[in-house]
Amino acid sequence: VRLVESGGGLVQPGGSLTLSCAATGSVYSIHDMNWYRQAPGKQRELVAGITSAGRTNYARSVQGRFTISRDKIKRTLSLQMNSLKPEDTAAYYCNIVIVPVEETVTHSYWGQGTQVTVSS
Repeated sequence: VRLVESGGGLVQPGGSLTLSCAATGSVYSIHDMNWYRQAPGKQRELVAGITSAGRTNYARSVQGRFTISRDKIKRTLSLQMNSLKPEDTAAYYCNIVIVPVEETVTHSYWGQGTQVTVSS
């Protein structure tokens, strides 16, 4: 199982970006899906999460600006980021809890990270 991220880049303050994360390989079932970020010199923090039932939660700092969504058939996770601020600059990582084929327990997988830079 592997997670492949895409969509990062450089954007001006107030702009928008969409991050995507695809789960590939021998996936039997997908459970909770999350986006984390880590800025230089800071700890990794949870940005947004979505459960298998579709319940979402957001960090207070991105509430109302970011939207997390999932496509169960395509096995993808997305993060729509609007009204971006310089303090949103960080490496963003997807994290998905998966039961691989031929296993009975969940595993937590991480994407490779994608850089988001908000600057004028």
